[in-house]
Amino acid sequence: MQTDLLNDLINSLTILPGVGKKSAQRMALYLLDKNKDGASLLSKTLQDAVNSIDRCKRCRMLTSNEYCKVCSDTSRDKHSICVIENPSDMLAIESTGGFRGKYFVLLGRLSPIDGIGPEDLGIDQLLNLITKEDIKEIILATSSTVEGDATAIFIKDHIKDRKVSRISYGIPIGGELEYVDGNTIARAIQGRTEINVD
Repeated sequence: MQTDLLNDLINSLTILPGVGKKSAQRMALYLLDKNKDGASLLSKTLQDAVNSIDRCKRCRMLTSNEYCKVCSDTSRDKHSICVIENPSDMLAIESTGGFRGKYFVLLGRLSPIDGIGPEDLGIDQLLNLITKEDIKEIILATSSTVEGDATAIFIKDHIKDRKVSRISYGIPIGGELEYVDGNTIARAIQGRTEINVD
């Protein structure tokens, strides 16, 4: 039986977030009919990325090196760490230029219903990093959802003798960082508040 590569390409493109059948169709036709060089470059770059990109050994961001660009940058504030849920959150914060510390990527948030516990988020690794690198300030930039709040409180409860703050100003309840504009994120970082759980 003959395979239909055009249909396979369209179906493959629909795995991208926010891309439905019609959008995938337009992309496939554009790449094949109008921009074959671009299609070849996209194909090669995607294959290289899949084969070469892994997690940073320190912060767990995606990188093609042992350590990501931020962790390798000696000019960054090594005593301040921003704890985020996803790599897209780092890109969102970095686009503002408002934070000069380092990061730790949880790769999710606590969700007992989904079976996601502290060990799945690398929280032990985070706590060891805070001690080992003598981090003075921990900024919790988890999403303002029930799970994001629970994750922030859990981390705060396990950190002693350090300044722990949580971004809040300007980030809407239930909002995801990757969808918030840069100015709002910058204000949220600058207007962070210290967490006091008694």
